[in-house]
Amino acid sequence: MKIAVITGASSGMGRECAVQLDRLRKYDEIWVIARRGDRLLSLTGALRAKVRPVPLDLTADGSVAEYAKLLAEHQPDVKTLVNAAGFGLFGNFADLPLDEQLNMIDLNCKALVAMTHVTLPYMNEGGEIYEFASIASMQPIPFLNIYAATKAFVRSFTQALNLELRDRGIRAMAVCPCWVDTEFFDRANQYAQIPYYSRIWNPRDVVRTAIRDMRKGKDVSIHGASIKAQGLFGRVLPRLAMEVWTRQQNL
Repeated sequence: MKIAVITGASSGMGRECAVQLDRLRKYDEIWVIARRGDRLLSLTGALRAKVRPVPLDLTADGSVAEYAKLLAEHQPDVKTLVNAAGFGLFGNFADLPLDEQLNMIDLNCKALVAMTHVTLPYMNEGGEIYEFASIASMQPIPFLNIYAATKAFVRSFTQALNLELRDRGIRAMAVCPCWVDTEFFDRANQYAQIPYYSRIWNPRDVVRTAIRDMRKGKDVSIHGASIKAQGLFGRVLPRLAMEVWTRQQNL
């Protein structure tokens, strides 16, 4: 049974990945994972492949083990893994609730690593892994501190993993978008709001670029020429990039 596994599939980038990959690939099933089971059910009938909703909070104890049990039971050939679950918070590190920041680390990093690790035994040559990072991974970002740090972890992990998997014929790629029109902002703006956004991109275009970059053999996908330049600026001159960011936000 050939399947795709997509976390964060209830909305945003994860849902868009489900829609576009379903159009381009032939899967027997697409396993969609998120906390909100009702949102997952809405994908049933919207995709060509059979949809298997797997309602899980990936930060909860036992959730990844439950997913691993499903894999062991069905023994699928996982052709595509998309780890799109994650969230961010705007605000001063010292002022944001510690439990929510630790939860961010758990979801953005620990859950992504765990999902990748338990899925890999079920992947074969030609398999593809999309790990969602962010352009924020390219530099430290004050007032988006922990989020940027978690995404730097994801990018570094993914680029190294891609090389490790080369002999198995499996590809891993970090997807590094800038601001995207998703529900990200609903949660990120709980405690503070960033007033300046250079541009907000359509998730459809970001995912389309990611799929194309995977075909090209890239280990990092960045949508938009201006965002690629921004990422290079952040990597080459991180201190100056931080100063520019804080001035833009009047922080």
